[in-house]
Amino acid sequence: MATKETTKPEKETQPEDMEIEEDEETKRLRLEKETTASVIAELKRNFSLLERAVDTIESRFTTRVLRTLPSIRRRLTSSILTQVISEYYNSDAEQRSFLLQYLGEESNSMEVDSGKDKSNELPEVDLYLHLLTLIYLLDQNELEKGITLADKSLEKLLQLNRRTLDQLAARVYFYHARFYELSNRLAEIRPLQLSSLRTATLRRDDETQATLLNLLLRNYFVHNLYDQADKLVSKSAFPENAGNNQAARYAYYLGRIKALQLAYTSAHTYLTQAIRKAPQNTVTAGFQQTVYKFFIVVQLLLGEIPERSLFRQPMLKKALVPYLHITQAVRIGDLNKFQEGLAKFDAVFKKDKTYTLILRLRHNVIKTGIRMISLSYSKISLRDICIKLHLDSEEDAEFIVSKAIRDGVIDATLDHNGGFMKSKEIVDIYSTNEPQHAFNQRITFCMNLHNDAVKAMRFPLDAHRKELANAEAARERERELAQEIAEGDLDDDGGDHLGDF
Repeated sequence: MATKETTKPEKETQPEDMEIEEDEETKRLRLEKETTASVIAELKRNFSLLERAVDTIESRFTTRVLRTLPSIRRRLTSSILTQVISEYYNSDAEQRSFLLQYLGEESNSMEVDSGKDKSNELPEVDLYLHLLTLIYLLDQNELEKGITLADKSLEKLLQLNRRTLDQLAARVYFYHARFYELSNRLAEIRPLQLSSLRTATLRRDDETQATLLNLLLRNYFVHNLYDQADKLVSKSAFPENAGNNQAARYAYYLGRIKALQLAYTSAHTYLTQAIRKAPQNTVTAGFQQTVYKFFIVVQLLLGEIPERSLFRQPMLKKALVPYLHITQAVRIGDLNKFQEGLAKFDAVFKKDKTYTLILRLRHNVIKTGIRMISLSYSKISLRDICIKLHLDSEEDAEFIVSKAIRDGVIDATLDHNGGFMKSKEIVDIYSTNEPQHAFNQRITFCMNLHNDAVKAMRFPLDAHRKELANAEAARERERELAQEIAEGDLDDDGGDHLGDF
């Protein structure tokens, strides 16, 4: 018993002196080293996935590689790219020095023989490294270098005709257009995009076709060529098998075209589809804000008032402040408040390309004011209407009231000789066709939602059964799927290029 008591305090006095505290600089270097090692390991794992995609002719491996782009992009550095490029092109000094020059690095003339022949270099891995370099140059705002490398990458891509390159090619086309847009040179690449769209359509390359179609529409919209955009849409078909991100963009562009053509019901439908198909995360905040701006204006043009909760969402609250001001003016029918909001946020509306649509809301503000007056007064003179709506003359008030009666906005009669408007008695709404129209609208929405859900289903191909023949392979794929669900990266490509909107 005595020996146990003497050994106990010895254990208590030992460990505190053994702990070593690392300073901030050492900790930072250690974390950088760990991050570099993990990114390089992930890139090499992606190389093997691309090799499997070529061997099995399965696009899902390439999809898995592209899903990792957002996470890799946040950790990508020049030193990591330099190391990966030098290791992969160890037997191809020309290609190694070509890519390293864009990173500001010099190629090491000493070649290391790793047993890999130059002929074994896959075009898929080569294009993937080009894509990573383009993304790094974009993040560093190296626009001139990015334009040169993007042009060279497309020249190399156009010489190849491999279906395993389709998804990578779509990304290269996107970043190629992105560099030219940031340099204000979008018009220069329009002929190339049109010819590439024709080639992708003939090859049934759905991903590249959808990407190029959206890039062309964006090209036309930037230069206000709305007629050309409408002709392009009428003469082309959007592929049904394209990803949700591209489908969301296409629906947004269709909504803008229909809104300009006064087809507000169709515009509202397309913009609703764009909102629902876009990934609901902070990466796509810019795209969601842009779509909601047009969605609110179109909803007001339809005579509907957006829900107040829409303006309170944290992601949209700040961006939608000017549109909240306009919505409040339309809701109460205050023409003065509408004009004040239009003058105050004039620059914002012009920048958002919603100014021409908002100008059309003036008539809606007046119609709302007349409707509220007709509900409040059984009989009112045209002069009082002119004063309440801040109109220029009684003649203007008479014309506006007569048009509102003809359009069915109000149920009233106009006495020209007496100079007054007399409202009719309010009838039971259930004796009209309004409930029928409301139910029809809801049923149409439910049927469209059901059809979209059926089209969005994905069924495994027969080729998958060969790979999943044994139970071990099936369990491995289930583990991969569970890991992807846990990471939350199942929205096609994470909405990365929607974030660059």
